[in-house]
Amino acid sequence: MARYHIETYGCTSNRGESREIERRLRDAGHHRVDGPEEADVAILNTCTVVEKTERNMLRRAEELADETADLFITGCMALAQGAEFREADIDGQVLHWDEVPEAVTNGECPTTTPDAEPVLDGVVGILPIARGCMSDCSYCITKHATGKIDSPSIEENVEKARALIHAGAKELRITGQDTGVYGWDEGERKLHRLLERICEIDGEFRVRVGMANPKGVHGIREELADVFADHEELYDFLHAPVQSGSNDVLGDMRRQHQVEEYVEVVETFDEALEYWTLSTDFIVGFPTETDHDHAQSMALLRETRPEKINVTRFSKRPGTDAADLKGLGGTVKKERSKEMSALKRDIVGEAYAEMVGERREDVLVVEEGTADSVKCRDSAYRQLIVQNASEYGLEPGDFVDLEVTAHETMYAFGEPI
Repeated sequence: MARYHIETYGCTSNRGESREIERRLRDAGHHRVDGPEEADVAILNTCTVVEKTERNMLRRAEELADETADLFITGCMALAQGAEFREADIDGQVLHWDEVPEAVTNGECPTTTPDAEPVLDGVVGILPIARGCMSDCSYCITKHATGKIDSPSIEENVEKARALIHAGAKELRITGQDTGVYGWDEGERKLHRLLERICEIDGEFRVRVGMANPKGVHGIREELADVFADHEELYDFLHAPVQSGSNDVLGDMRRQHQVEEYVEVVETFDEALEYWTLSTDFIVGFPTETDHDHAQSMALLRETRPEKINVTRFSKRPGTDAADLKGLGGTVKKERSKEMSALKRDIVGEAYAEMVGERREDVLVVEEGTADSVKCRDSAYRQLIVQNASEYGLEPGDFVDLEVTAHETMYAFGEPI
């Protein structure tokens, strides 16, 4: 788990986003420290209201980059003028705020507490279906806190899901260290059976499946893809972190899958679903990663073209086997991260650009945004923003038909039809 330091500048909206970042970090087992000198990572939530503020943000980013191993920059200036941080040669990653928690995890599984219980947050119900995982990744410290997979029964999880939906949940988020191995402690993977049962619950709702490592999904890929295809309650969204396009690096990471298995999962979902979102993660700069290995990761990214991509520079975690390896220089990691992040922006931006002019039906309003906007999710869990929401009477929990009118790199804009 990481120790983080976070600084927030600007408006109430930025402060709200920082609170959400911290909530997700705490849920993943990370903890806040008093200053950057004690932190593994620093998070700078920026403002860009006037030129003087911009100069202050650049100066503070430079200071934080010198004081911590990893810096994540988000907020208004990061999104509107991210190139300025790159041109200033600041050693930090520019991210949308909701990408920050996943980037901080350094490719590790999320951590839940032993007594993790369902939570209703607005119209979002969060359901941890199991604790622990079956992996032994060389870079991950989470396994020391969680242990092997411990899966409650399908019936128990279905009852928890039903309680959340009856309490008002319109979006149910299935979470765990590795949802793909749910049930493996009892001798079989049962995620597809659990999802089928949840989709049979009375009510109008949507279900998002959380992170599932490729190895766990691979053995049930056809069954799982069929369940997605058969049930409109499920967002057609799969988060399968590949971490590298090199089998040599995956071996050094002690990941259980190979690149070919990841590709087979993607191909299976492509065959079953006409419109879906592939989400994946890459760790760049692992200690044994060569230029050729990095090139293989770039090639895999071009081949599979995920619509959501988390790019993380490798950072040593105390007590892990990878921490004993001789690391790559910061410049190497920085350059590889910049190259992959640029390709990421092209791929994700192209995916959202292709949505413009299209009709999206039964889009769920998930939460309020800024300046009288709401954030929505379509059937593939892609984010759409509706501005001037009060004019349309839209509130979280509503379903609405939208036409996509414009896009940014990580989301699109829509207007009710």
